[in-house]
Amino acid sequence: MRKLGKVLGILGVTAMAFTACDNQGNTANTNATTSEGNDTEVSISDLKVAYIHTDSVINNFTFFKEKSAEIADKGKKFESELSNRARGFEQEVANFQQTANNMTPNQSRAKQEELMTKERNLVTYRDNLMQELSADEAELYNEVYDQIQDYLTTYAEENNLEMILSYTRGGGVWYAKNSLDVTNSVIEGMNSHYTQKKDTTEKK
Repeated sequence: MRKLGKVLGILGVTAMAFTACDNQGNTANTNATTSEGNDTEVSISDLKVAYIHTDSVINNFTFFKEKSAEIADKGKKFESELSNRARGFEQEVANFQQTANNMTPNQSRAKQEELMTKERNLVTYRDNLMQELSADEAELYNEVYDQIQDYLTTYAEENNLEMILSYTRGGGVWYAKNSLDVTNSVIEGMNSHYTQKKDTTEKK
């Protein structure tokens, strides 16, 4: 029987909605080349954009780590229960193989049908455990998603940002200056906010 593995994952975080920047000046130097015009007309410092490394935010978010550990512990418990049932079934099969010669054809056929039913039930039990863990994981992802989005909305307002991008390998952003990276600031703020909220809840 296959062991029931731990269910973990990485959640991607979508970018927040943004407002348009004011266009400062519509005239360009007609003698400049196209590339020179683009360089002089657009300044990265005027866009008020920042980005986060999605994986780092998720993996270092205290809430996510705590809940992931709970799911992992639950997975280990399920694995142990499934292993015990599987061993019991295997022992029953072994006993049948040893005593089958002493049974009548009807008895042997009835026992085989009984074992087949137990095997199907064991597979169903395994599938139910895996579905439960998958549901827990999906629920965790949704909670983390909502909390990050809520926090980034507040963070953007407090820091006068018009856009916060999600920077992931193979994602929509291929390059960004390190000076625009607010990952550590967001992680620190989210964990501080979560700790304060948790302490308040526990005191009630």
